[in-house]
Amino acid sequence: MKKGILFVIVLIVLAVILGGWYVRTNNTLVDMKGQATKQWANVESSYQRRSDLIGNLVKTVQGAADFERGTLKDVIDARAKATSTTIDANNITPEQLAAFQQAQTGLSSALSRLLVTVERYPDLKANQNFLELQSQLEGTENRINVERNRFNDLAGEYNIKIEKIPTNIIASIANFDALALFSSNPGAENAPDVNFDFN
Repeated sequence: MKKGILFVIVLIVLAVILGGWYVRTNNTLVDMKGQATKQWANVESSYQRRSDLIGNLVKTVQGAADFERGTLKDVIDARAKATSTTIDANNITPEQLAAFQQAQTGLSSALSRLLVTVERYPDLKANQNFLELQSQLEGTENRINVERNRFNDLAGEYNIKIEKIPTNIIASIANFDALALFSSNPGAENAPDVNFDFN
C-alpha cells in the first residue's frame, strides 16, 4: 500500500513540475511573440509616417509650375499601393512580408526618382517647405530601417526559441508559428554604380 501511495505522490509531483514548465514556457513564447508583434506595429507606424509626409511633399512639389507630372503620378500611385498592402501582425508569413516589402520598395524607388527630378528645379530646391520635407523623409527612412532591424531581432529570437528542444514541443502543441523576417531586396548585395560624370 505504501508503494502505491508513493507512486501516486511521485506522479502528482511530476505532473506539477511538467505543468509548471509548460505554463512558464508558454508564457515566455506569448511574451516573445507579443514583443515581436508590438515591434511590427512600430515598423508600420514608421511606414505610415513616410506615407503622410509624401502627401505634403507632393502638394509642395505640385506648386512648381513646370514640374514633370509623370514622376509625381508615379509617387502618388506607389503611395496608394504601399498603403493598401497590409499584414496581420499575429500571422506574418513570408509571402505577406514579401508583398509588403515589394510595395514599400516601389514607393522608395518612385520617391528617389522624384527627388532626383527635383534637382532640375532651382526654385523648388530652394523652397524651405520642400527642404524641410526632404529632411523629414530622410529621417523617416532611417527610422524605418531601425524599426525593421528591431523587428528582425525580436522575431529572430522568438523563431530560435520555438525551434529549441524542449520548447519546440510546447510551440507545436500551442501552435506558435515562426514569424517571417525582413530581408534585403534582390540585388541589394551589389554595390551601387556611382558615376561622377557631370557633363
